[in-house]
Amino acid sequence: MLIMQNSPDLLRHFLFEDKLNQPMPIRGNLVHLNQTFTLATQNQTLPPVLKIALGELMAASALLSATLKMDGAMVLQLQSKGALKLLVVECSHDLHMRATAKWDETLANEMEALSFIELVKHGQFVITLDPSVGEAYQGIVPIEGSTIAEMLQNYMLRSQQIDTSLWLHCDGESASGMLLQKLPNLGKADHLNQDHDAWNRVNILADTVSNNELKSLAPEALLTRLFSEEDVRLFEAKPIQFRCSCSKAKVGNMLRLLGAQEVESILAELGKIEVNCDYCNKQYVFDALDVSHAFSENAVLIDNKTSH
Repeated sequence: MLIMQNSPDLLRHFLFEDKLNQPMPIRGNLVHLNQTFTLATQNQTLPPVLKIALGELMAASALLSATLKMDGAMVLQLQSKGALKLLVVECSHDLHMRATAKWDETLANEMEALSFIELVKHGQFVITLDPSVGEAYQGIVPIEGSTIAEMLQNYMLRSQQIDTSLWLHCDGESASGMLLQKLPNLGKADHLNQDHDAWNRVNILADTVSNNELKSLAPEALLTRLFSEEDVRLFEAKPIQFRCSCSKAKVGNMLRLLGAQEVESILAELGKIEVNCDYCNKQYVFDALDVSHAFSENAVLIDNKTSH
C-alpha cells in the first residue's frame, strides 16, 4: 500500500466509469497540503482550533477551485463578531493559495475551551468568485452545519444546485481532503438512470474514509481502498503552492483609498507608514516621497486581478 511521506502538495482529479469504460456523472478531487499549509501559517500564531479550521478551509478551497471553469480566484471567508473575526483563503485557478486569520488575541485562554462551531455560530460564510475578466460574484452563506464541510455542502446544493460531498482533515501540520460531485447528464447516455444507486453508493463507500487515510494514503491507494468494486480513472496530479500577491503598488492603492488627509496625518505623526501583509507578513514602508508618488497624478491604480 502506497503511503505518502514528505509528499509534494498536489491535487488529483478522478472520474467514475461504468463497465463499458464510459464516464458516469460523478467526479472527484483529492488534495494534500503540506508545505503550502506550513508557509501560509508560519507567520501566524493561531490557537489549535483556528489553525485546524484554516487548514480545512484551505483544503476545501483547492477542491472547489479545481471544479470551476474560470480564470481567476475563489475566496472563502468565515466572518464572525466574537473571538474569531475572520478566516480567509484565496485560491487561484492555477492552485496558488494564501490564507490568514484574524482573532481577538486577548481571548486566547477562552479560545482553548471553545469548539469551532461556537466560534462561528454568530457569523457568516462569504464565497467570492473573482474572474480575471468580468465582474466578481459574491454569495453570503448562513452558518448551516457544524463543520466547514457541511457548510460548503449546503451552499453548493442550495446556491449552485450541485450535489457535493466533502471530507476535510487538518491536524495542525498538514491538511487534506476529498470531494465528490454529481454532475448533470453527460449527454450520450443517461448513466445515472442506468445505475440509479451510483451516487448513494459511492458516498456510502467514501464515508468509510478515516482522517489518517486522508492524510497518509497516496491517491491510488486511497481510491483502491474506498472504491475497490468501482471503476475509477485517476488523472495527472496538479501542483499546489503558497503564493502571496501583495506588492508595494497595491499597498499604495490602499493608501489612496484611505485619502490624502488621513495618510498625511499618519505620516506627520509617525514620520513613515508601515504596513504588514496579513498573508505573508512582508513589511512595506512608505516615507514622504513614497506617499507623494502614490498620490501623484501619474500613479496608476493596479487592478487586483492582475495577481491571478
